[in-house]
Amino acid sequence: MAKIARVPTALLPLTPAVFHILLALADRERHGYSIMHEVEARSENRIRLGPGTLYGSIKRMLADGLIEESEERPDPDLDDQRRRYYRLTTFGRRVAVAEAERLENLVGAARAKKLLIAR
Repeated sequence: MAKIARVPTALLPLTPAVFHILLALADRERHGYSIMHEVEARSENRIRLGPGTLYGSIKRMLADGLIEESEERPDPDLDDQRRRYYRLTTFGRRVAVAEAERLENLVGAARAKKLLIAR
């Protein structure tokens, strides 16, 4: 059976929570608590993902093939074995890029309408 190519734009627009999680995983693998802290730090504490939102989003992202659970673990003496680490899939990275481009186009339209001043 031939594998059907998935189109990243078919999942757009992403929810803010999903996009923030993809951004948090763009540079390295993280566990849930680390994702929460990355989102808070990047947003200067304006966005806080609660456990229900975070893990509900992660469950859907796993099912959609955006992320996968990592088999690699840090040194067990330095980490809690119950933690699950996640990383972007190739498809997840393509979806994140497509969403970033979509948002960039929206910001461009806002600038054209004089809603934002170019910096």
